[in-house]
Amino acid sequence: MKTQWSTQDEENFSRFVARLGAAVENRQCDTVKDCLKSDANPYYSSDPAGLVYYADCADLPYFLRAYFAWKNGLPMSVASRVSARPVAGNTGDIRYTPQGNYVTGRFDVIAGNGRKRFAFIDNIEDYDIGNLMLATRYPNAVALLNGTITNSTLSATFRMMGTEDGKMYADFYPVKLTRFSVRPGTVIYDPNGHVAVVYKITADGQVYYIDSHPDNTLTSGMYNPKFERSNPYQGAGFKNFRPLTLVDARQDSSGAYVGGRVVGAKNTTLPYYSLEQFFGTNPDPDGKWSKGKFVYNGRDVDYYEYLRIMMANGELRIDPLVDMQVMLRDLCVNVRDRVQAVDVALQSGVQNKPHPERLPVNIYGTTGEWEQWASPSRDARLKVSFANLLIQVRSMVQRHQVGDPTIVYHGSNLRGDLMAIYQRESASCQFAYKNSNGVGVPLNLDQARQRVFDMSFDPYHCAELRWGAKTSQELASCRDNQNKRAWYAAERWLRYQADRTYDARMDYTLGELTGPKPGVGVANPPDVDIVRFLQTGARR
Repeated sequence: MKTQWSTQDEENFSRFVARLGAAVENRQCDTVKDCLKSDANPYYSSDPAGLVYYADCADLPYFLRAYFAWKNGLPMSVASRVSARPVAGNTGDIRYTPQGNYVTGRFDVIAGNGRKRFAFIDNIEDYDIGNLMLATRYPNAVALLNGTITNSTLSATFRMMGTEDGKMYADFYPVKLTRFSVRPGTVIYDPNGHVAVVYKITADGQVYYIDSHPDNTLTSGMYNPKFERSNPYQGAGFKNFRPLTLVDARQDSSGAYVGGRVVGAKNTTLPYYSLEQFFGTNPDPDGKWSKGKFVYNGRDVDYYEYLRIMMANGELRIDPLVDMQVMLRDLCVNVRDRVQAVDVALQSGVQNKPHPERLPVNIYGTTGEWEQWASPSRDARLKVSFANLLIQVRSMVQRHQVGDPTIVYHGSNLRGDLMAIYQRESASCQFAYKNSNGVGVPLNLDQARQRVFDMSFDPYHCAELRWGAKTSQELASCRDNQNKRAWYAAERWLRYQADRTYDARMDYTLGELTGPKPGVGVANPPDVDIVRFLQTGARR
């Protein structure tokens, strides 16, 4: 056992996460269970019977960190309770507080004198500390990983800036945007309530992540504006686990550490601790985070471009043809992941149930059947990715036209070459969904783009509507009754919205959902018509 995380331990943790991420990327596994039971996990052979490999998006970083800590005899502690910061208006669902949260309780994984303090041990032993004999039967790693750790973690834990480093310290600290500080194992927090873990950074500055879902699937993706920025107290962005040290512990006759407490490293001791990603390289003099600037070599750039510049291995040079291919392949992965998620929902039979009289209070942040089988957040990220594809391609074309040296292209028809890549990648990105008769319906990436705002996120709809079928021929196998079809038509305002709004009331009845409401739905979807732009240079 060790009393603290060393630099080498952090590097080994990064390698552990990178191996798992590569397995997901290469389609060698697609669930938490399959990945941790695969060759990608070097520790699997020593796992005890009964360990359940389950983690949703908020659990995943903690599960991986705790699992690695257990296997390497390292200290572990988690924030077991969080509360909304006591400021005006900071109310509502703890997962989506507008001004973030703070830690109000901690759970240290140590051997101690009581039933509320546990050790990562597989063998039950008596600990003799001075004159005190502890014969408590401590839970082993199975109980900790499958109960205590995962039951203590929730997405609200990520919703804090990370400046807190006292007794009730934040589990994570925000990092400076460099290739050394953002690394495999770094956590990405989306203020819309999603959590991911970095597993790879390419030489040209693209950041890749893995994330988990309520159905225990593991997916991979590329960081882009589908991960939003927000006010610093919500803690959006990149953060690392705070290094931990076990202090005031004693060693028993076996050499195991007993008692003591776990403390988190102070921010002043962390070389990559930084609030840069929140306030910019040139913060606003009045302290307004949204007005802070990101400046590189004297040029103002937006946050996402700055991140990529800093993540690049050397001076950033962008080949627009390579970038186009990378973005399209990432989109293809996201679409195919949706196939799996919707298939799992349909296999549950939820689509055969009557439609509830009301939507959830908020379709993006809810519980129960809707949380497990609906796909509004996943679909929103897909919509943002299609919209971002058009934005990025338009930007590359315009920057090339004005001679931006970052854009490296030596051909004579950039839009034409980009169109050729789009057509090739779209055609190669083939997938299929099973309709209500169990017959496969083949689609490709461009068809997914054309349907993205018609794909139903509602788990009570048939497979055909879940995939945005339009023609009477494709819809013929759908068995949804008139009421469900009416719900599908009324929900179009919500489908048109790419932004996720967690603080808006959405528990409308069918009769109330007559159009966009304040903060709920939009009249028209954003432009994702990249084909029009590449063919004509025009916007919609």
